[in-house]
Amino acid sequence: MRRSPRRVLATAAFAALALTAPALPAAAVPATAAAVHPTARVCAQAVKPGMATCFAERQTDTMRAALTPDALPSGFGPSGLRSAYNLTASGSASATVAIVDSNDDPNAEADLATYRSTYGLPACTTANGCFKKVNENGQSSPLPAADSGWAGEISLDVDMVSAICPNCHILLVEADQASMTDLGTAVNTAVSLGAKYVSNSYGGGEDGSETGYDSSYFRHPGVAITASTGDNGYGISYPASSQYVTAVGGTSLTQGGGTRGWTETAWSGAGSGCSTSVAKPSFQNVTTGCAKRANADVSAVADPQTGVAVYQTYGGSGWAVYGGTSASSPIIASVYALAGNPGASDTPAAYPYAHAGNLNDVTSGSNGSCSTAVQC
Repeated sequence: MRRSPRRVLATAAFAALALTAPALPAAAVPATAAAVHPTARVCAQAVKPGMATCFAERQTDTMRAALTPDALPSGFGPSGLRSAYNLTASGSASATVAIVDSNDDPNAEADLATYRSTYGLPACTTANGCFKKVNENGQSSPLPAADSGWAGEISLDVDMVSAICPNCHILLVEADQASMTDLGTAVNTAVSLGAKYVSNSYGGGEDGSETGYDSSYFRHPGVAITASTGDNGYGISYPASSQYVTAVGGTSLTQGGGTRGWTETAWSGAGSGCSTSVAKPSFQNVTTGCAKRANADVSAVADPQTGVAVYQTYGGSGWAVYGGTSASSPIIASVYALAGNPGASDTPAAYPYAHAGNLNDVTSGSNGSCSTAVQC
């Protein structure tokens, strides 16, 4: 039995948010990557209850410090990603997408400047008010200890926001450590500072504390919160299993095929599964085979073999191709930002289910085996 993400985000405009969403074709026939690259995870894996790890991965044989003049890096950049998901709007400069991660990337703003200038995107700096970095309490100092692994995650996150919503402001909130309480505090801070879109590219196993975490950190009506489902194939991850977030899975993306001009299949590493403690939200009105909350809700590119270009120097050597569901979460958060402010009392995680016609089905590929007790 196999489980794979059922839907992949296909347009910037959920009908609940905007009225100009185009009709989109179904996903095309499968395709495979031309080469297999060695990859590595950038963060240490969480081993203790209540702790989380980031889900960023990168190819280790495509890292380079510099590019030849006028050359673009390997991996999908803004134009490719926007083409793949039929994104034509540039977003409002009044929209703020928050990135929540652990520890500090001291080179985050400088690396972001290189990414954006390489692709001809408008500058996003502290000086012009587009970029802001704070600690989990919302202060510019002291920042948490620097960490080279989480720095790679941070670069991936801010680059994906830039690619999808280049006019959006970026708020980077850095938690003191990768505990669910510190990361959750950072989520609350992001919302208190005005972010209507919050991406979380991390997770950990469920331990029975999820209901408390939900009410303390992730229940924010009128705020679109996304969370990565993980990179270990079939198996649940929190906060993706929260009833208040959009759980974002991953696909393999290749150009060509069908009328869409792009092909997506379920990525073998993308997390999915049934929660053991979070109740099934009322909006999850599809057959999942799960008695409780099921992951994922929507998906986007995450396979590091068909990954995205990222520029990162603290723990990296410049350009590299990244993947993991850490890529798909900020992509989806930024699509919410393109679509416009959620309703003040809404749970935006419900929007994809209410407007499934705005999504493309992913009907091939798998991400591991699951119990015959579960419909996969």
